[in-house]
This record gives sequence, C-alpha cells and structure tokens, in this order.
Amino acid sequence: MARYELPEGAAEKIDRLLAALAAEPDPPTTVRRPAEALTGHVADGLTGLEVAELRGAARIADVGAGSGFPGLVLAVALPGAQIDLVEATARKCAVIERLVESAGLENARAVPARAEEWAAGAAREAYEAVTARAVASLPVLAECAAPLLCEGGVLVAWKGARDQDEERAGDTAAGQLGLSLARVLKVTPFQGAHSRHLHVFTKTAATPDRFPRRPGMAAKRPLA
Repeated sequence: MARYELPEGAAEKIDRLLAALAAEPDPPTTVRRPAEALTGHVADGLTGLEVAELRGAARIADVGAGSGFPGLVLAVALPGAQIDLVEATARKCAVIERLVESAGLENARAVPARAEEWAAGAAREAYEAVTARAVASLPVLAECAAPLLCEGGVLVAWKGARDQDEERAGDTAAGQLGLSLARVLKVTPFQGAHSRHLHVFTKTAATPDRFPRRPGMAAKRPLA
C-alpha cells in the first residue's frame, strides 16, 4: 500500500473496514478474513490508483458494487472524491452502509438502484469515473457506464486474464456508446498475483439518447 502514498489516516480506516467486514453478520463475500481481504479486496482495489484519470475524479460511481469493493477502498484513498456505490440488491446496500459507518467514510454512500435506472435520471453524465470489478462482460459494462459518464470521463474495469473475443466485443459496443478504449494495464496488486488487468475506456462523444436501455437488456441483447 505504501507505493500509492495514501492520505493520513488511511491505514486506520482500512483496519476498521477490514474488522467490520470480518464481523459482518450478513457478508455478501467469502473473502472476509482480514489477511485475505487485505489482498483480495484492498490491494486489488488500490490498483485503480494507477489510472491517473481515476485518481483525479471528483465523482466516481462503482457499479455492481456488491460487497463494496473497490468503491470503499477508493473512498479511503481519495477523500476528496464522492464515491457512489451503485448496487441493486437491498441486502448488499445495507452491508455497504454498515461498512461505510464503521470505517468512518464521509465521502461514500450506497445507491440502491440498477445502473441503468440510476443513469436514466439525474445521474446521467454526472460522473468523471465509473469503476466495476467482477461484474459483467466488457460490452455490458460499457453500456452500463457510458450514460453515467461525462465527456472525458473514464470507465475502469477490473478483469482477469485477457480474452480477445471479449475485448473485440467491448470495443464494438464502446464505439456505439461514445466510448473508446484508451489502454489495458497489467497490474500486480500483491506479490504472486497474475493475470490481472484494468481496462480503461474514455468517453469521447455523447452517448445516444436511447441508452441506457431498460434494466437487463445489455446482458440479454448485448451490442456486440
């Protein structure tokens, strides 16, 4: 963690976050023991700081937030940014809110909504960055993220081993949504980690008004 020059007090907040996750009575993740979560959630999430556009974003949406990662870790690392953890499952949102309170994160909140629903309202083009980890394929992520992003914003997608077919499909979908692949970064969150990549897409043009489609359509009828 030292390589990221985290702000003062970050280590204490991470300790509190890990303790709260370990004690959580309704955990939505099996990776919850502090030592495992430190690498599997915290170190993995911190790799997002290698994307300069994410580090500089004032508003970030973590879509399909699940158990709260990487959004909660980014909230610790970027205290000047507002982090909205967008999660459709009420149970998981309740867990996120408990973790937020336990860690003392004033810049993070759970948003109980589907990404498509959230983007269809006032949140459209409201974010400079969207993050997603272990949520869906690249074409689906691109469609969920594009309407939320302002022009010049970035989607940062955490992925494992590279898949040429998925990447081609992601590029095709991105082109229809106003996104363009900027780069793919190989990252090593902890010693011994392998096949971890961040796919970074930039919003280069307006997303057509027909997006977002209704919830579930991106997965049922992907653009590519």
